[in-house]
Amino acid sequence: MSTLSIVILTKNEEKNITDVINNVKTLADEIIVVDSGSTDKTVELAKKSGAKVIYRAWDNDFSAQRNFAINNVTTDWLLFLDADERIDALLAEQIKKAVSDKTLKQYSMLRRIHAFGFEYKHGIFKPDEVIRLFPAKKVHYENKVHEHPVCDLLKEKLNGYIEHYTYDSWQSWWDKAGHYTTIWAEDAYNHDKRTSVGSAFFHAFYGFLRAYIIQLGFLDGWSGLYSSAFHACYILLKYCKLYELQTKK
Repeated sequence: MSTLSIVILTKNEEKNITDVINNVKTLADEIIVVDSGSTDKTVELAKKSGAKVIYRAWDNDFSAQRNFAINNVTTDWLLFLDADERIDALLAEQIKKAVSDKTLKQYSMLRRIHAFGFEYKHGIFKPDEVIRLFPAKKVHYENKVHEHPVCDLLKEKLNGYIEHYTYDSWQSWWDKAGHYTTIWAEDAYNHDKRTSVGSAFFHAFYGFLRAYIIQLGFLDGWSGLYSSAFHACYILLKYCKLYELQTKK
């Protein structure tokens, strides 16, 4: 019988860690929490909830963190889940069925975004398809930020949803945006990507247009408008940081 590990990356997730572990406890043979140096009660609560906790120092590389986790998985399958995500009942049943199937595939699922007290249906926070379930030794991750899995197996989408309870305030969004854009700019610079001020504003404008018009963000009302505007700010910020690196170095 095939076995499944659920892997959760954490850093100061005491408000989420107990709930996410309880959400998947009956689904997994093992729950692995990869902590990057929490200073709150994340590790204590994870162990109390029955998870195995391992540590890897944070070095601004999400792929490295995930690949480290993969190397510590001993089960047949692995599923990545964020601490602020929950699996609904239908998806849980679909995962059980997929793991018991002898055919090796990678599996995707839809994720619904809940942010700022609103469930988004369109725009930059519209439901997105994420690939999370893999045979344990058939995948690795690339890119320091906005990392993506690399797996040669056939992909199949499961029914059901991951419910993603992300930003509870614009301040939390801003804090994470500042961190992510810095990692992106440094990684882009090291890979010889260059930009200009004009290009930075063009990318930001197109990002707003894409989120608000092409992805129908306007149908989410005011929430769609300000999420699209902040998305444009995010894009402008990461390209401006890249331009700053160019001028300094």
